[in-house]
Amino acid sequence: MTPAMPAPVPAHAMVLAAGFGKRLRPITDTLPKPLVRVAGVPLIDTVLDRLAAVGVGDVVVNTHHLAEQVEQHLAHRRQPRIHISHEPEILETGGGVRQALPRLGSGPFYVVNGKVLWLNGKTDALLRLAAAWNDSAMDALLLLHATASTVAYSGSGDFFIDQVGRLRRRRSWEVAPFVFTGIQILHPRLFEGAPAGAFSLNLLYDQAIEAGRIFGVRHDGEWYQVSTADQLAEVEAHLRHGGERLHFA
Repeated sequence: MTPAMPAPVPAHAMVLAAGFGKRLRPITDTLPKPLVRVAGVPLIDTVLDRLAAVGVGDVVVNTHHLAEQVEQHLAHRRQPRIHISHEPEILETGGGVRQALPRLGSGPFYVVNGKVLWLNGKTDALLRLAAAWNDSAMDALLLLHATASTVAYSGSGDFFIDQVGRLRRRRSWEVAPFVFTGIQILHPRLFEGAPAGAFSLNLLYDQAIEAGRIFGVRHDGEWYQVSTADQLAEVEAHLRHGGERLHFA
């Protein structure tokens, strides 16, 4: 029997790195959140290393707060190739990706939030997303993590997932079994009819839920969000205790 061909990996990605990081103040008063170090490595370098490791060739990074520091930090990087999408005004997640679409190709692309870290399970999480992508059925595919087993997260989760992987949002009185990791594959058609200016990707997720075109994949490794000083300290302590390495040369 001929072995199955591996799923194609998106050639493009975007890293969301424009935010103020207000909940990490005073650290982010003088240091942009993408350059905050976890286990000795700037957050953005860990994300970019993960993308390069699976073969992503071109990555758009949006900037705003202390943009010069981010752009100088990335200026000498060769893999992946970096394209800066500067935002004179904050465009939020949806507006930021919409502005960058001309640089993200005509097919599906990764979008990764610059404040998250992850450790892979048996298979690289980015490859698992690529393998699960179904272009005829999906406009968005989100990597989800079990709410009950997160580190440094105290929320009520985000999504429920049905037998075929379609998502629905948590209602206000519910605790959802899965939290969105900030790691995803999106298709440009998700943005058809999207508003100009600043808006959240949540607007497009809700439209895709209504159309049945947003799906999820459960992460089988570990995932960490670094939004506050307390989360930063907790994640660093967890990584020291477990002896895990986030950075790959």
